[in-house]
Amino acid sequence: MLLRMLRTPLLLALMLCAAPALAAEQILMFDGQVDEGEPDHMFVPFEVPAGTVEIEIRHDDLSEDNILDWGANDPDGFRGWAGGTLEPAIFNAEAATRGYVPGAIQPGTWAVVIGKAKIETPPGQYHIEVVLRDVVTLAPQTDRQPYAPPPALDIGPRWYAGDFHVHSHESSDTRAIGEGPFLDEIATFSRGRGLDFAVITDHNIVTQLDYYATAQASSPDFLFVPGVEYTTYDGHANGIGATQWVDHKIGQPGVTIEAAAQAFAAQGAVFSINHPELRVGNLCIGCGWDHQLPLDLVGGVEMGSGGWDKTGGIMGDNNVAFWDGLCAQGFHITALGGSDDHRAGVDEGPLGSPIGNPTTMVFADELSVHAIVDAVRAGRTVVKMTSNDDPMIELDPLPGSSIAAPEVTLRVRVIGAAAGDVLRWVQNGETHTQLPIDGPDFTHELSVTPPATGEARWRVEVRDGTDDPRTITSHVWLSGGGATPPSESGGCGCRIGLSHAGAGGWLLLVAATAYLRSRQRARTIAKSSQPPT
Repeated sequence: MLLRMLRTPLLLALMLCAAPALAAEQILMFDGQVDEGEPDHMFVPFEVPAGTVEIEIRHDDLSEDNILDWGANDPDGFRGWAGGTLEPAIFNAEAATRGYVPGAIQPGTWAVVIGKAKIETPPGQYHIEVVLRDVVTLAPQTDRQPYAPPPALDIGPRWYAGDFHVHSHESSDTRAIGEGPFLDEIATFSRGRGLDFAVITDHNIVTQLDYYATAQASSPDFLFVPGVEYTTYDGHANGIGATQWVDHKIGQPGVTIEAAAQAFAAQGAVFSINHPELRVGNLCIGCGWDHQLPLDLVGGVEMGSGGWDKTGGIMGDNNVAFWDGLCAQGFHITALGGSDDHRAGVDEGPLGSPIGNPTTMVFADELSVHAIVDAVRAGRTVVKMTSNDDPMIELDPLPGSSIAAPEVTLRVRVIGAAAGDVLRWVQNGETHTQLPIDGPDFTHELSVTPPATGEARWRVEVRDGTDDPRTITSHVWLSGGGATPPSESGGCGCRIGLSHAGAGGWLLLVAATAYLRSRQRARTIAKSSQPPT
């Protein structure tokens, strides 16, 4: 790698001119081309001398067409990740810019991490300036505290409303640096939409956890659930309940999607696939799911997420079909929904999806982190596909239940349906019974005969007059006492790498364009705030 940095006599001269003794500020410059082909990440090493107390890393992909992602490693490994932003990274013992980890600056070999997010106009190039300081410029961040789960905020089993996919200011693709969204904003907006909790899922980092204690104290009736959006170039997933960083650089030694899912499971988190059928090419990098993964490591799938795939007419039904295809193999995988909000509900744009769009209802024993995660793992969810104003479905037995009996009566209550809405019983992915909902508080029951062997899966949907899904339950699993399903017998070796043709038409194109414009705007804002080189 060092040889690749020393491509030109000019660069060699610059490096030789760097003073070996630490001055108040020492600048190392690196220019080069990214490696072609796989793996998707490369490293530009640099040496940090003893006495350095702060590091600043400035970087540029030198292109309007290409996008490089950026991070840093210290001698012990991960030190931060900020994705495709152009804003510089700064960190010292007591402070760090978003996405980076504060801590003592160790002498030794560090590295700038480069992710080849999009190389539209090859070759991809980079310009990096590493500033080594013996005085700090970033003030101590006294609001950072070690994470500890709070006690239950509410006691008693009931349906709790939440959003499983929310970004905070620690994700660099939110607002401009220093402008949020901050956790207090997220709590205020969420409570206004009738939510009890939100999972904060910043990209490939857990630094947002440093701010939970202060925010939780300010919002004693709203629960912040730990999480991470595990963002790769072949798919995104949430680690629901994750408190430890998991390496996302697929293709590096020992870094695989299977190892990542196992690492989330080892810390008690649920691994849930995000927006699996959001396929708009380079306009949303890696948003469609293309990884191969044993299905017994998958705990959930997003039915809807974001402004362009929260409804059935665009992406919702494709995500549901993706989920159903996994469940058809006998795996009890939970239906989830999350907004993918990046603005705390403000300035979302015409196709934005504020917190609560969609809303996931979770039947948990209490409003605590472990109870919410346990309920998700058990499949006790109902997804309101567009917002918390969608109808509520109360299913008896509860979603996630496994019942072994010769006959079972399923009962449903639908609260808050609108004129024209219909109730649909779905057996094994196919419509079994559909009937109009004739009032705002509607009940129905269905007697079914479970199969003699294996399982049948049943769920309930409410759909509107245009056949778009408004509310979807997770499955109830019924058996007549026959064979144990694969998900409970150690797995069948099934793997996930499904690719369906996505719907979308002109509206999807508009959505993708909106996404691209927001990405370009974020890069422009970041660039305008970058110090001159």
